[in-house]
Amino acid sequence: MILEVADIRIQPGQQAAFDEAIQRGIRTVVSRSKGFRSHKVQKGIESPERYLLMIEWETLENHTVDFRESSAFADWRAIVGPFFAAPPQVEHFELLTEG
Repeated sequence: MILEVADIRIQPGQQAAFDEAIQRGIRTVVSRSKGFRSHKVQKGIESPERYLLMIEWETLENHTVDFRESSAFADWRAIVGPFFAAPPQVEHFELLTEG
């Protein structure tokens, strides 16, 4: 399992609309992608325009190739991209240990 973490900054005052858009995008596009396992979205308290999107993929390639190089990625960006204040910072992680 690979964890994708996207640090997203949106334009001020757009939280309610983005909340709806990111949930719709995950439900209608991302969750239907090859290798998708689960997701979490965290909203910033001190920084209300900051979101952390965490998606579990079966493999790194499921995200970097199967999703990012598919038409689904364009569909996803069409839903959430208009809210971005800057391109999201994305990194991938693998589990070392858990309790």
